[in-house]
Amino acid sequence: MEAQEIALSGPLSQKTWMQRAIGSCVYLFERLMPDPFVIVILLTAMTAACAAVFAPGGSVSNILSGWYKGIFGIFTFAFQMVLVLVTGYALASAPIIRSGLQRLSMLATGPLSAVALVSIVGAFATFLNWGFGLVVGAMLAKEVAKRVRVDFAWLVAAGYTAWVLWAFTGMSSSIALSIATPGNPLNIVEQHTRAVVPLAHTVFSGWNLAAGLIATLLLPLVFMMMRPSDSDTIAADPKAIEASEAAVSAPKRRDCLAGLLERSRLCSLVFVVAGAAYLVQHWSASGIHLDINTVIFIFLLAGLCLHGSAGAYVHAVTEAAKVTGPMLLQYPFYGGIMGIMHATGLAEVASASFIRFASTDTLPFWSYLGSIIITIFIPSGGGHWAVQGPFTIPAAQQLGSTLAGTSMAVAAGELAGSLLQPFWAIPVVAIAGVGVQRVLGFTLVSFITAGTFFGLLYLLVVPHISA
Repeated sequence: MEAQEIALSGPLSQKTWMQRAIGSCVYLFERLMPDPFVIVILLTAMTAACAAVFAPGGSVSNILSGWYKGIFGIFTFAFQMVLVLVTGYALASAPIIRSGLQRLSMLATGPLSAVALVSIVGAFATFLNWGFGLVVGAMLAKEVAKRVRVDFAWLVAAGYTAWVLWAFTGMSSSIALSIATPGNPLNIVEQHTRAVVPLAHTVFSGWNLAAGLIATLLLPLVFMMMRPSDSDTIAADPKAIEASEAAVSAPKRRDCLAGLLERSRLCSLVFVVAGAAYLVQHWSASGIHLDINTVIFIFLLAGLCLHGSAGAYVHAVTEAAKVTGPMLLQYPFYGGIMGIMHATGLAEVASASFIRFASTDTLPFWSYLGSIIITIFIPSGGGHWAVQGPFTIPAAQQLGSTLAGTSMAVAAGELAGSLLQPFWAIPVVAIAGVGVQRVLGFTLVSFITAGTFFGLLYLLVVPHISA
């Protein structure tokens, strides 16, 4: 199988034009891209400057007060997002899941099958929950790298590319969940139309599922084409990976009553049974639906169940918390950027500049392009929607454009923009142990591919679906 893969990829001693182009991109990203925290500082300064020049309320007082309020106003949502990652990580680290990933990694016999495996498994896990998919992709990449000599950053980038599909096709898509949840503060559709948009019209709609399937198959093929040559390959050291995993401290075993309680399945089952009973009661009364809190709750219960004991789950959460530090540091400052855009009216100016060119058929496309730009400044799905939704949805209502399609256009723009924005790549590279700059050198091609695909989708297909 490996020999067949090498034959399919061509003579690796001679670089293809794609390999040369990717090598140049990686070289530039590694040398020109600063730490992601520096990027958020620069973006804050850029946003403040744009607000001062273009926004109707761009006074120094409004900029500073909006920045301060935004930093602290995003705390609730930031904590929800961190919990999505932590509960997903804890679930993915359960013994049965880790064992399954180890068995799956044996299916990879060469670089091409490795990238296909990581991409497809990562996309499936992401569909269930973005925190789960984020961790599964990185952990599977590490397992594969132990067995197959492959450029590790290229493999991690493939998993990250599959992960960003969550914003568009995942059941934990914050935009889709927001507009599907009655009374949600971010259900901007309900605020303007007094109606909700169920997941059947967004994530589970036929056109969305078909587009997600095509993207899931297309992107691994693109990664196969841009496989680094042997001379440019920087493979992971299997011994170093195993050493890093062995360095993870095991939970201390205490041979006393407290230790017995920590290891007891009964203690964790109390929460699992109570939580499951609540979900049955709640869904029986109001119907089955998902929102951000419900997704977190389900993954919390699943993690407790699979780890088997309260002590083991606490240990898993402790390990998960180690990769959330950069997120906790940066999220408030992205909230500050959102606060500046809200307080000064810069968000309205940015969105209106696209809406002026829009018609009934082109609004989803322009919303998609606007979303890509806003994602660079606000990578949070919920924070992003809070900025763009209040102007996109009224325009869709006024123009008679599809509400579901226009909302998902914003989600797709977030997907594409995240391939250039390093914020969500931070926990991935922390788990995998690879440089974010090199990873984003590869995802630049993902951005061009996915960006073009979804742009055509929202220009040519979505305007003709039911509103």
